[in-house]
Amino acid sequence: MAIPLLEYSPSSQNQRVVGYEVPGDEQPRIYSTQNLLSSTELDNLIEAAYRQIFFYAFAADRERYLESQLRSGQITVRDFIRGLVLSNTYKRSFYDLNNNYRFVEQTVQRVLGRDVYDNREKLAWSIVVATKGVKGFIDDLLNSDEYLEAFGYDTVPFQRRRVLPGRTEGELPFNIKSPRYDEYYRGKLGFPQVIWQTVVRSYVPQDKQAKAGNPSLFLDMAKSISPQGNQPQQISAQNINIEQSVPYRKLSGIN
Repeated sequence: MAIPLLEYSPSSQNQRVVGYEVPGDEQPRIYSTQNLLSSTELDNLIEAAYRQIFFYAFAADRERYLESQLRSGQITVRDFIRGLVLSNTYKRSFYDLNNNYRFVEQTVQRVLGRDVYDNREKLAWSIVVATKGVKGFIDDLLNSDEYLEAFGYDTVPFQRRRVLPGRTEGELPFNIKSPRYDEYYRGKLGFPQVIWQTVVRSYVPQDKQAKAGNPSLFLDMAKSISPQGNQPQQISAQNINIEQSVPYRKLSGIN
């Protein structure tokens, strides 16, 4: 018998506050199959799903089979998101390199589009991971009323209410606020690294840099040649034999 989800109290986060949204460049773009008009827009939807879940979309990490099913209408966007979160790439990048609490935090951010409310919610979902496994945890998130009300079956998840009207800066994106590696694994991988430089680098403004054809560009090459000239000959005029040294032409038939 599975342990029921531990109850936790939702805190007052931005996505839970109803307000008037002012369109702008910082507002997230919503990708949904309900308003697709061309195959190019479907490509953009797939790329948005990769960015939301993986934050990158390398060729080796793409799920071609899931993409084919989505393009042919065999699965919904929700099923496509489920396949990405259960993929080996996501497991290798997030589950294998974090404890259950941090894995829960990052998965809730990417799937539900919000931060976890508190440590009690982390504990509640961590118990689900421990009892049902990663697959059971993902299924519970995707089957939750919160996910279905926010994104349904056709919309790619996004960070909800990141930018608020009347504020100079909104919330940081999840990939910046919660990097993949925690402090322990960052230490094992050897970063951040402190590099000491013994050579002081100088900065030359672009308008003062030498242009093509400037002689200063060839100064180092000229110094590397090191030409050596011939030494002058030490000859005295008294030792020169004019008759033997100066050539002359003999005329035939004349003695």
